[in-house]
Amino acid sequence: MHPGAHPGAHPDGKADFTFRPYRHPAAGWGAAKSVTRFLVRERALLDGPRAILKMNHEDGGFDCPGCAWPDDTKGLHLDICENGVKHVTWEMTNKRVGRDFFAAHTVTELSGWTDHALEDQGRLTEPMVYDPGTDRYVPISWKDAFGLVGRTLRALESPHQAAYYTSGRLGNEATFLYQLMARELGTNNLPDCSNMCHEASGRALTASLGTGKGTVDLKDWEATDALFILGVNVASNAPRMLTSLTEAHKRGARIVHINPLVEAAATRAIIPHDFRDMATFHATRTSSLNLQPRIGGDMALLRGMAKAVLEQSASDPKALDREFVDRHTHGFEAYRALCAGTPWEEIERQSGIDRADILAAARVYREADRSIVSWCLGVTQHEHGVDTVREIVNLLLLRGNLGREGAGPSPVRGHSNVQGNRTCGIDHRPEPAFLDRLAEVCGIDPPREHGLDTVGSIRAMHRGDIKVFIGMGGNFALAAPDTPYTYEALRSCELTVQVSTKLNRSHLVHGRQALILPCLGRTEKDQQRTGLQSSSVEDSMSMVHLSVGMKRPASPHLLSEPAIIAGLARAALPDSATPWEWYIEDYDRIRDTMAQVLDGFEDFNRRVRLPLGFRIRQPARELVFLTPSGRAEFSTAPLPDVVPEPGTLALGTMRSHDQWNTTVYSDDDRYRGVTNLRTLVFMNQDDMRERGIGKFDPVDIISTARDGSRRRLHGYLAIPYDIPRGCAAGYMPEMNVLCALGDHSTQSDQPIMKHVKVTITPSS
Repeated sequence: MHPGAHPGAHPDGKADFTFRPYRHPAAGWGAAKSVTRFLVRERALLDGPRAILKMNHEDGGFDCPGCAWPDDTKGLHLDICENGVKHVTWEMTNKRVGRDFFAAHTVTELSGWTDHALEDQGRLTEPMVYDPGTDRYVPISWKDAFGLVGRTLRALESPHQAAYYTSGRLGNEATFLYQLMARELGTNNLPDCSNMCHEASGRALTASLGTGKGTVDLKDWEATDALFILGVNVASNAPRMLTSLTEAHKRGARIVHINPLVEAAATRAIIPHDFRDMATFHATRTSSLNLQPRIGGDMALLRGMAKAVLEQSASDPKALDREFVDRHTHGFEAYRALCAGTPWEEIERQSGIDRADILAAARVYREADRSIVSWCLGVTQHEHGVDTVREIVNLLLLRGNLGREGAGPSPVRGHSNVQGNRTCGIDHRPEPAFLDRLAEVCGIDPPREHGLDTVGSIRAMHRGDIKVFIGMGGNFALAAPDTPYTYEALRSCELTVQVSTKLNRSHLVHGRQALILPCLGRTEKDQQRTGLQSSSVEDSMSMVHLSVGMKRPASPHLLSEPAIIAGLARAALPDSATPWEWYIEDYDRIRDTMAQVLDGFEDFNRRVRLPLGFRIRQPARELVFLTPSGRAEFSTAPLPDVVPEPGTLALGTMRSHDQWNTTVYSDDDRYRGVTNLRTLVFMNQDDMRERGIGKFDPVDIISTARDGSRRRLHGYLAIPYDIPRGCAAGYMPEMNVLCALGDHSTQSDQPIMKHVKVTITPSS
């Protein structure tokens, strides 16, 4: 097959793919077979198993560059998952993309290849610069690459004409240097992947509790009586959570999954490192109750649960923890009045869930002494994402599920160090206290005005107000919404710089000048002047630990991310007093500076070397609330109207199982029963029948933005699926084209990628 062909896109719309509903346990032998096939395909039968034995280990191992689920607290020797192994193997490939590859292919030609084909070419090996005369990337020395960036940044009329993006793959030390460089240059334009994912969680938790993070850790998951999992496909997004779910079920905890789609992980699972269960094919249940709200209906469901708890408290005072509410919260009476004044009929209509089922979930919550509520992007990527997360906190506060073992809010971060990026300074709206410490310790004068986030940066590039875009990791062109608009924005730049391990779409959608700067992967040894270096990462539950690469670098010309940042900084700031080169000689020196600047990082170098590292203090976990009232705040937001208008559907974008963010390993989605197809849309059968759409018929999907503009996908195949009426779902990044840049949440500024207003009709 030609690299530009896409095996899931067929002219007749019905050839060479299969769809069979998945009815097996999550993980288990299906995962084992998938990993084996992947290792064979990538010719990694030796390196793959070696990596498995070193991944997520405290004794000199490296942190999985996939999800941010915490490392096992019991010394598990196979703390891995199917997607983690694929992610690492994809990085450790023996395939290489060097100057000969670029000499053989123009950017125009490569632009016609699929995204899978681009990344499948292998690891980048040396710095490359775009040559417009030949439409090819050609080699450039590191010195000349840094010089080009430095000259361009120094020539800008304003430091705000540059934006510095980062994905969650960046380690804490590199993150700290990156934000230091941007602020020494004079801007807070630090967009990041959180702007597209969990910005709503941070803003909501800060408003409710005075902290932007969850308060629980893995030991709380091991002690809780009830788990409520909202808007997350566990088996694909955080597969190691399956271990926690099966262990919770075995000890008698109740587990409620709330998601428009009943995913495989919400039924049963076999944990691959449980050799007895693997040998006997014994599956463990992972759910006590599954509820399927309409897209956007989670807030109404949560309000209904809270209403049920409050109504029960009239006859059973133990249903409400009144002592906790009186001592530690503010605004309870207003919230109780709001719940009382919200009719059950409206709750049922907005949630799409019958009252009896809501009461069943409320009963699980009320009967549990300790409860955890966990959520992911199915909750946050909505207009009302902040209000929904605050409603989660409201529910937890009613029964005092905060500040004690086994209880609290637990957001699931999707990328390995996205939370650490924010902790270590990647924030376009930095706190004044942080800037004060940065100025004092690092001797710079950081800007105080807010910078641009992801949406703001794209708009500014499109207008020509941002002329330089630097991306540290990720695949910005594909991850961002409104794909054609984002492409135009990047192409309007004077210079785009992508720091990457593999070829991807963002290298082909570039400014008038463009650089590809190849970096070490998480799995590779980082040798600097004082020896082998380690980097630290922060997981979803605020644990910070070290990661040390195990493999020889893919090329002798690769630099570490901290070294690349230091090179850029020295070129752009030739008179800087910051000891950039000295920092790179020994990363302990970076950590010593971080310890003076960052709250919770005191004695950083010693504590990060403890078994499993250390946990950053969360005041709300100790019932210390850094809110204006000094208490946990109830919120009183009205329920949003999420019922689709007649003839329209609410569409949510999501990942397939054989995918990690924008990296697509294959066109299969095992847990949803799809093989060899990505250009599809999952629909309710009644919605299909109403529109005259048959199984596997090609359809046109048209989104309508707030401003009335429309965006279209043609010829996608309709797949009947168990999804509520009025809802549809399909894969990102292909469906990002439907997400208008202007349709971002007024609460969080996040693109609304889980609630797109669409019409779906048979293709003409």
